[in-house]
Amino acid sequence: MRGCLAVPRTWMKKIRTLLPWFIIEVRIPMPLRVFLSCLTCTLLVLQGFAQQPIKVNVNEVVVPVTVTDDKGRFVSNLEQKDFQIFDQGKEQTIGYFTRERNQPVVVGFLIDLSQSSRTQWKNWESAAEEMILQMLPDDKPEMKKRFAGYLIGYGNDAELMVDTTNDPQPLLEKLRKVKPGGGSSLYDAIYMACTNRKLVQGEPVEPRRIIIIVGDGNDNHSSKTLDQVLELAQRNLVTIYGISTIYSGFTSEGTDNLRRLAEETGGRVEYPLANPYKDVAGFLSQPRDEGNYAIQPGTGGYAAAVSSAIFGSVANVVGEVTTQYILRYTPDTGAQDSNRVFRTLEVRVALPNVKVRARKGYYPFGVQ
Repeated sequence: MRGCLAVPRTWMKKIRTLLPWFIIEVRIPMPLRVFLSCLTCTLLVLQGFAQQPIKVNVNEVVVPVTVTDDKGRFVSNLEQKDFQIFDQGKEQTIGYFTRERNQPVVVGFLIDLSQSSRTQWKNWESAAEEMILQMLPDDKPEMKKRFAGYLIGYGNDAELMVDTTNDPQPLLEKLRKVKPGGGSSLYDAIYMACTNRKLVQGEPVEPRRIIIIVGDGNDNHSSKTLDQVLELAQRNLVTIYGISTIYSGFTSEGTDNLRRLAEETGGRVEYPLANPYKDVAGFLSQPRDEGNYAIQPGTGGYAAAVSSAIFGSVANVVGEVTTQYILRYTPDTGAQDSNRVFRTLEVRVALPNVKVRARKGYYPFGVQ
């Protein structure tokens, strides 16, 4: 198109579908053809700002990485030379590296509204509010544009309660109005997070995509399966975290499901109620006549211990999301395996006594 702006090759097919048939098939004076073609280009640019389906079509693989020491503390002073990435067992060249704090993210807050959340609902509601306020800092204008979030509640059905926004207030207002009860459709909620919300320009590279699930991992109402939504999350470069609502001494199938969702996408699960008294002096170490509870259930001390444990888990998740290393690389063509769709990843750090956590793999570009 001589005389017109240069058009990326990936747009040419779109342009041909948008151009009226008579521009292509009928001989029209060149000045008019140039004008109509440029007009089409402009429309395509404007179209880019509209809502698009979540689909990964980038050439780089984005790998958020968390490194902790033997005591679980974040190791935040590493350099690019300290990392190695292996794709299908073959080492790759890291093309981008950052350890900058507060990297842009889009966070999906998925809140369990099933019957199982009723007992400690006020605590879970407060925990979700704290996460929203920490991840979407309303009082820091310079940070506000770097973070966006959305709210999905799931009971018998999954509902997108607040679509993607930089403003925490709509999420907080909606959260304060909901009441738990009914079944659990966790998998449908994850599916909704990956397919039915407004996107932020630049996803999933910058900002990257995070889901935080506050729930027990159980599902008894979804139309989707665990395997389906796990694959969807991996295709869309989503990292999943969980804050489990399971009490100490209880186990369920949901515990393993929540752990699998997190670990295979590079996240992890916090268990604040697994032992909320571990930091309470005297618990189980100084038996009393009425039993081993240094803090009696139903008292203010009991409630404070539970609340403290929950907010500690919130701080751990938020701290990890905001202190991760971000690595990017373009896969070496020699690493491709035509017989496998899912490609495995391994990240190594050349230091002793550290634990490295990252996604376990990804789906090749164009495989949808």
